[in-house]
Amino acid sequence: MVDDMDEKEKLSFVFGVQDESPLVSPWNREVATTIARQMDLELSDVQWDVVTFLRQHFETAGTLDYARDLSVLLEQKFKPLGGLKYLYRLFPKGPVTQGCTIAGIPVPKSSTDPSFGTTA
Repeated sequence: MVDDMDEKEKLSFVFGVQDESPLVSPWNREVATTIARQMDLELSDVQWDVVTFLRQHFETAGTLDYARDLSVLLEQKFKPLGGLKYLYRLFPKGPVTQGCTIAGIPVPKSSTDPSFGTTA
């Protein structure tokens, strides 16, 4: 079965690697602002803190396999401000899904599950 798969299918099957949301390149604040406006968001300084955290984490650790893992990291990082409840006020469609999309990084698998990062 695996011998009949192309390289992308093998990566997905064997390692769980998904390539559904590629990096936005080139990415900068202007690009992020445009993406956010398409989502009816005007980015505040606190939202930029989240986007910056997501980009830095991606640059150092790469893509996480599951949205839950990134959700846990966000909860820990922003716990003093209210954790995920706070983040959902900043990103109503989900801090993982909207945050990663605006940050121009791949959205982890299962991010469309309401309990892992989006309400849409």
